[in-house]
Amino acid sequence: MRMGVLDVGSNTVRLVIAETDGAVPLPVHTAKRRLRLSDHVERGGHLPAEQVDRLVEAVTAARDEGRRWGVTRPFAFATAIVRDAPNRPEILGQVGAETGVQLHVLPGEVEAELTFLAARRWMGWRAGPLAMLDIGGGSLEVAFGRSKLPDFAISLPLGANRLTREFFRGQDPPSPRRTKVLRRHVRHQLRDVAARIRWEAPRTTVATSRTFQQLGRLCGAAPGRSGPFTPRAMARADLRAAVERLAGLPAAERALLPGISVARSGQSLAGAIVAHTTMKLMGIDAVTICPWALREGVLLRCIEDGNADWWDGTAPSLRDQVAAPPRVLRPVGGEETATTTVSATASATTSAAQFPGELG
Repeated sequence: MRMGVLDVGSNTVRLVIAETDGAVPLPVHTAKRRLRLSDHVERGGHLPAEQVDRLVEAVTAARDEGRRWGVTRPFAFATAIVRDAPNRPEILGQVGAETGVQLHVLPGEVEAELTFLAARRWMGWRAGPLAMLDIGGGSLEVAFGRSKLPDFAISLPLGANRLTREFFRGQDPPSPRRTKVLRRHVRHQLRDVAARIRWEAPRTTVATSRTFQQLGRLCGAAPGRSGPFTPRAMARADLRAAVERLAGLPAAERALLPGISVARSGQSLAGAIVAHTTMKLMGIDAVTICPWALREGVLLRCIEDGNADWWDGTAPSLRDQVAAPPRVLRPVGGEETATTTVSATASATTSAAQFPGELG
């Protein structure tokens, strides 16, 4: 059986078609369209009408591509670029009305939970207590767990593109003062989360996302053409040197460095600062670069559940399936709020089922 995942991110709209007859989603076709929506976001996060029209065109093309591969209903979701937009209802409504594809907007904590699932399945049980870091365009996801489910998962507004817009707008390269201000902001946002990870003392830390993959390549990891099964790691000491290197170059010259793409060169410095500061505060000397992330997590949950009820908000979250009686849903909660405070209840991540209005 084939399944498809349609991922609307800050830079690209990506479709992945995978064979899911076994326990592992095996990709058979991928397609992407680079929109770079984050380059056009207005102050306050509003996505302009012309960019929504471009998004509709990209989703339509991905829908048609999926149908040619036998997938009529992809698992379509949008990440922080849409989730945090003040005009999110209008965006979701227009995309749904004009394409027939209902984009789901998963809470950031659920993204962290699903990405952790993918990382755990890739790394296996030998990894032991596992921490997961994922830097997207709009947010940073952090999770920790000892089994297939994270005991702790959180999403913070520390995405590489978001921070580039907020701190480096109009500066290429940014001044040392602005770089220092950004690093201080990241430290403040991460303070409590980092303390929790240090306390957990993970045996293994994995890093997912294109940001980490490109930084890993810059720090000497094998190129993508070597294949997904080539071991890749990144040391904090090497990343520190990379931050200093990126900080002294304009975006056009960063794009000439190993691993740094033209599309992501502008945000590469902010991503490197988030990555290095996170590793330093958490006491992490090195990370393993994991090729699986959110898209694989969505597919893995569907494979392991044997259905897609959770996607439509009719099944409990991953953790609730273990902790609660069968088919008992948690109470419907309120709106998602951003926080950096980690308490004893932080491990109970927000379920996608708590946001039925966001699931189309």
